[in-house]
Amino acid sequence: MFDRDSQECIPTLSLISQYIHNTLWDELYLYMENEFQTKPQYEFSRCSWEHGWNVKFKKGSRSICTVYPRQGFLTVMVVIGPKEKEMFEELLPTMDERIQDIYMHTKEGNHQKWLMIDLEDKNQVYEDLKMILHIRADGKMK
Repeated sequence: MFDRDSQECIPTLSLISQYIHNTLWDELYLYMENEFQTKPQYEFSRCSWEHGWNVKFKKGSRSICTVYPRQGFLTVMVVIGPKEKEMFEELLPTMDERIQDIYMHTKEGNHQKWLMIDLEDKNQVYEDLKMILHIRADGKMK
């Protein structure tokens, strides 16, 4: 059994999938692998804000997103930095209201916004997230 808060319980894809128990994780994992040719990197964070295991997806040395496993859903963190900001803000009015709300209520620090997007089911938020991931990874919309 996977314990997100235990550093001794080293995760595997199967354990993370069982813990989240939501097919959206499996779909996102395959999407990241197919679209960006990236494999997950499991990291344990001691940060008091988000303590425990997370899953990072990188393209080369560039971080695309970090996934925080939850029971029944997942939270995806995507950083909107100076390189992505203009394109992201241009597309923002076309995105789901939940994404717009997250962006507007996220404070900016070091010219970045760290968006925390909860995914529970396959809906417009998920489709918008895929577009955001392309902006982050490629600097362009797919």
